[in-house]
Amino acid sequence: MVTKPERIFDRVREWQGLVAFATGVRQGPGGAGLGVVSGRRRQGKSFLLQALTEATGGLYFAATEATEAESLRLFTEALTRYSREIVSIPFRDWNDAIAYLFRAFRGRPVPVVIDEFPFLSKVSPSLPSIIQRELGPGGSGGESDARLVLCGSAMSVMGGLLSGNAPLRGRAGLELVVQPFRYRDAAQFWGIDDPRLAVLVHAIVGGTPAYRYEFTQGDAPEGIADFDPWVIRTVLNPQKPLFREARYLLAEETDIRDPALYHSVLAAIASGNTTNGGIANYIGRKSDQITHPLNVLEDSALIAREPDLFRAGRVRYRIVEPLITFYQAVMRRRWAELEIHRAERAWSSLRQTFLAQVVGPHFEALCRSFAVESGEALYGDFPAEVGSGVVNDPAGRCQIEIDVAVLDAEDHGRPRRILSLGEVKWGETMGHHHVERLARARDLLALKGYDTRETVLACYGGSGFTEELRASAADDRRILLVDPERLYRPD
Repeated sequence: MVTKPERIFDRVREWQGLVAFATGVRQGPGGAGLGVVSGRRRQGKSFLLQALTEATGGLYFAATEATEAESLRLFTEALTRYSREIVSIPFRDWNDAIAYLFRAFRGRPVPVVIDEFPFLSKVSPSLPSIIQRELGPGGSGGESDARLVLCGSAMSVMGGLLSGNAPLRGRAGLELVVQPFRYRDAAQFWGIDDPRLAVLVHAIVGGTPAYRYEFTQGDAPEGIADFDPWVIRTVLNPQKPLFREARYLLAEETDIRDPALYHSVLAAIASGNTTNGGIANYIGRKSDQITHPLNVLEDSALIAREPDLFRAGRVRYRIVEPLITFYQAVMRRRWAELEIHRAERAWSSLRQTFLAQVVGPHFEALCRSFAVESGEALYGDFPAEVGSGVVNDPAGRCQIEIDVAVLDAEDHGRPRRILSLGEVKWGETMGHHHVERLARARDLLALKGYDTRETVLACYGGSGFTEELRASAADDRRILLVDPERLYRPD
């Protein structure tokens, strides 16, 4: 096993998967292998793959936005630097280049990384088909030991490489999506010990590694009292790269051709309009007119579609990248002031909006992540599905929103078990009335045929709990209290 360099934080599983693919002997028929690595920008994919090629003696080639002729020239130069052998006959096209590539790597498994692959496939649409042909019977890959890794950040493009009737479908021996750091790992990466501060910071920068050093020059809040000054001197500072990053994330997606429409859709979601109808009403369009933008944003991994666990056919949309939520809910409204360095005044009036529209929903998402990672010690069994939902209360003429619903696996022939129903509050001390509302939802769901006999009623409180509720939870194992300290405490 090739040792992971110390400069790479975490990424243990990703490193193990890459090394196993890049250096392992293929089972069955030999020949070259294909891997696909994707993930949103700034997650450290290139950093990881460069380290892999350095550690294993492989080739790393980073494509750029260029014509096919120039890209071939740059690729030839990379091959020459690596092999120290001059390519005698210039490549006419990618047919020559890919065939030469596979023939050049024989003797031992070696990773060959082509980063920013979407730049190449955009100007050379036949490139995936060429790779497929050379990997197939009679192709140059049959006697090659190359482990070709295609990497890119354009999620819609990378996701399409192996889907449906795509030429490379069924050819990949590695499909790795490099995700942002999980919230506990992100807090460790930022060097933050205070759980409440960790939530606030994560609500802005999430788990994106590049924002820690490249985009803030290593500036991290020193404590909860330094959070507001940190926001002003980093993300709201026009002189910092983080200031315009959210705009660039949208502009970099190749399928987005009407930025104004997509910004409005994201602004609607960031403002709490998370249903199809709510989004359409916010931006002044009909519901069927926003289906395509929502699909594009979902394919680009900028938003996620989350089903209502208790109402079939109902879905809500959530922005995946916290920085985009922060930009849409906070920065976009006062952009002109922020550009002329009036962040202090703008932030003082926008901080409450930040807490309500950014931190509150983000804390809910963190609590759902906590539920996914928690075992049977908390809920009596391992969660099979975690999400949110709405329970109709006809007698009370209201709807009860369940922020964290934890369900057991479906077992045909018996009622589905609800392991837990939870409510999340960031800025409110939680008390018995929150538990009573959850108990009412539990009883209503029991009438609908769910098994709620052992359902845990969970309160996720960012501002703590009343003493009475703490006393009740101490006596009743079916009442669970989770504060930020518990959220960040390792299991």
